[in-house]
Amino acid sequence: MATTNGPRHGKTGKPIDSAKLDRVVADARKAGEERAAGYRDQALKLYPWVCGRCARTFTRENLRELTVHHKDMDHDNNPPDGSNWELLCLYCHDNEHQKYEEHLAALAAGRGGARGGTGIQTTHNPFEALAGLLKKSD
Repeated sequence: MATTNGPRHGKTGKPIDSAKLDRVVADARKAGEERAAGYRDQALKLYPWVCGRCARTFTRENLRELTVHHKDMDHDNNPPDGSNWELLCLYCHDNEHQKYEEHLAALAAGRGGARGGTGIQTTHNPFEALAGLLKKSD
């Protein structure tokens, strides 16, 4: 049992069993690593060792820098055909997740719209007269 001098819960003030918390975190990390190892090995067999964004190629020497990205951001969606995966280098993978976080923040702020727009309204339409020009040329 945790001592009364240790960390306490922010709302209840009860002592926190940090040893139990450490075990839960360690178990969750281990399960995540085991799950990732399975789909990573499978993705590396299915796809060429090339980043799907920057086209950087990888060899056995730097393969640790190639990651598996889940297109729908659901790490539990691992179809055997690999249709939810793409291989990305560390940098492009971080960039994809950053873009996703920014998209979620924009939606939360009411700037995203259903199609993920920027919230900026444009007034100029460069193709506005195109239909009329095409009819004249017929």
